[in-house]
Amino acid sequence: MRGSEDGILTSHVGSLPRPDLLIEANRRRLANEDMDEASFQTLLSEAVVDVVRLQVDAGITVPGDGEFGKAMGHRVNYGAWWSYSFSRLGGLDPFGPGLYQFPSRRSSPGNIVLTSFGDRRDRTAFASAYNDPESGITTGPRPPHYPVCVAPVTYIGHDAIAQDIANFKAALSACGVAEGFMTSVAPGSASRIGNNYYRTDEEFMFACADAMRHEYKAIIDAGLILQLDDPSIAENWDQINPEPNVEDYRKFSMLRVEAINEAIKGLPRDRIRFHLCWGSWHGPHTTDIPMKDIVDVMLAINAGAYSFEAGNVRHEHEYAVWRNVKLPDDKLILPGVVSHATNVVEHPDLVAERIVRFADLVGRERVIASTDCGLGGRVHPDIAWAKLQSLAEGAKRATQQLWK
Repeated sequence: MRGSEDGILTSHVGSLPRPDLLIEANRRRLANEDMDEASFQTLLSEAVVDVVRLQVDAGITVPGDGEFGKAMGHRVNYGAWWSYSFSRLGGLDPFGPGLYQFPSRRSSPGNIVLTSFGDRRDRTAFASAYNDPESGITTGPRPPHYPVCVAPVTYIGHDAIAQDIANFKAALSACGVAEGFMTSVAPGSASRIGNNYYRTDEEFMFACADAMRHEYKAIIDAGLILQLDDPSIAENWDQINPEPNVEDYRKFSMLRVEAINEAIKGLPRDRIRFHLCWGSWHGPHTTDIPMKDIVDVMLAINAGAYSFEAGNVRHEHEYAVWRNVKLPDDKLILPGVVSHATNVVEHPDLVAERIVRFADLVGRERVIASTDCGLGGRVHPDIAWAKLQSLAEGAKRATQQLWK
């Protein structure tokens, strides 16, 4: 990965708004309606070229493929970053209970109990708001079924990831871009589904690590940057009732870190970046774990760069964590300087101010300006692109200040 040697580089977290034609084509495929596969693949490859070109035009220097290969059957499908893996892992029964019907389950260490997704502490504290369709809180769709593991987990997505890689590399070449990143779900998040086969959920998670390694290696072997997405490192905190002891939670989370590190063992660290967030749904987030309590857990992941939320009003103040935490000399950070959590487009001067804060703490060369989380499906497409333009303009202004 390049650092910001001559000026602040720009990137984002992954998901970008899909064009309507691609949304409709995915809907038809998911509904098993008549959809010519060759026509679909042509549409998809052209859409990836278009989204890379839009990123370049907006001023993004390290673009992604928008996660366009991860099926989204409608405009608002917040789970595609995660649920795409269900079709790439063998050993799963697709007709398990709905996401909000999964029973609570006990995990180790610390005898921690993960509640169902519908019983998170933030949702309990603000139940009236979460259940009010006019409150502005959006948590995403609730499909009737989520998978359950019923046999040994294997990776069966070789053709799908090969097609994603081919589409993205062609787009990078067409747009004259040297470096791009592609996202993939981390084991701790991939395994947040039902498990009726493995003795423990931890055993299931490490099996997912072995399987998903095939995808990680394919992305890196193709000359791309791998971004591992694992909200569970921070987000699980809100899903534990009662609120756990911080040390117990850190031990619980370190198992997720061990699974990641096992999955990427031997892969070049400087080609891997990790994304941490507290869940991208629009809600109060009052039960988010503080960054100071998990920053060293995040840094224990053997990645070369770390992406995290730093632009929304629940976490912006946590830039100060880096006053007391030393970023290893060979690592980079990608703090969010524009947020998916608001329709307000951040002013470039505010973006620059946020960038300079981090640059003053860890060094300008080690900061890449990014987004808090994926913009696709979280804000209107016009707003998403305006945010990326503001991010890029803010990076220019920060560069002028930092490279006087």
